[in-house]
Amino acid sequence: MKRPWLAITRTTIISGLLLSPMVAWGDTAPTLRAPLKNPTADTWRSLPAPTHSLADFDPSSDSEYCFDRAKEPYTAVVDAHFHAKPFGGPAMDPQELWSAFDRLGVRFVTYMGIGQILELDADCAYYLDCPGVSAIPSIKNDFANGLEKAALDPTNVHITLSMTFLDLAHPENAIELIELYDREFPDMFSWSGELNIIKQALLGNNAEPATIESIDKWAPFMALFRERGIPVTLHSDLGNDDDPTKFLPLMDHVLKTYPNNKIVWAHMGLSKELSTMDPKTHAAIMASRLAKYPNLYLDISWDVIWNSYHQWGETFIDFFEAHPTRIVPGSDFVAAGYKSWETYASELEVTSRALRVLNDEAFRNIALGQNYFDLMELSFEAPPLCD
Repeated sequence: MKRPWLAITRTTIISGLLLSPMVAWGDTAPTLRAPLKNPTADTWRSLPAPTHSLADFDPSSDSEYCFDRAKEPYTAVVDAHFHAKPFGGPAMDPQELWSAFDRLGVRFVTYMGIGQILELDADCAYYLDCPGVSAIPSIKNDFANGLEKAALDPTNVHITLSMTFLDLAHPENAIELIELYDREFPDMFSWSGELNIIKQALLGNNAEPATIESIDKWAPFMALFRERGIPVTLHSDLGNDDDPTKFLPLMDHVLKTYPNNKIVWAHMGLSKELSTMDPKTHAAIMASRLAKYPNLYLDISWDVIWNSYHQWGETFIDFFEAHPTRIVPGSDFVAAGYKSWETYASELEVTSRALRVLNDEAFRNIALGQNYFDLMELSFEAPPLCD
């Protein structure tokens, strides 16, 4: 059920809100916290601690917690797309990250490596800063994540480990490497991705896109993922400003070939190369695939969605609310060593801005994690909203 204030002023609120992060809501939205204005490190440090704990999401506990949208942050309690290690160079301290999750109220995180790792001697943390340096799939980050979780598993944050080593253009040794993971980290990796089908931004680093032919060769590892119920997050650009649906046939072939696999389409197919696509066309493409493939989910991670598409908020909020059980949130934060927890807080806020205007059903399913729990078949439950 929509709240009365949202139904009455829906177009004005959404278009005004999504045009600028500087909008002040005042008394317009009494059931939501106001968005932060130009937050600084001091802003994040001064925020009150969240009132919920991991135990409040356990239906077997005696918790009587309810989520109060008037008092709690609108930022997601789930980060289904988080990179704990960078493309190259040192990473943030894991305990600093876990402390950040706790103080920001993020209780569930999918720890992804990086689909393509820069050469070890690159002396570079970000691929766009070193064009021409090869970025290739690797097990390095996944193993580092696994070792950290085994040694220092946090008590108030649920970490899901993801396999990101797979080379989708050359998948021949995928099963062999999954067996290596099984031996080294038994029962610890229950997600896969972010895996790149086509990421145009990486082409300058010698990344090789998947093809129709290589997608057909995924069958062995996709069968294993299907048997284990492992979701797969795929980065597959829709296209670019010159040809908005140039690469859509690749994802369509994946969905047609592996309809029974749990597939999460990262960033709804958006990228920095695609910023002018008609929003109604984009939403229609997503909606038609969701209708045809019941195991398809969309993640709304990465600030590219906000930066390129916030002016069409009405279209996308309507789309999210029309598909409240098929969307998962994420920051797409890359925890390079030169970043701070306040940097993560800022990116989490940006990628959560749309959540604050969702109706209660969509907010509970997306922001409070019910879709994530259902996708993962976890024994957690999103808390009810306070009356």
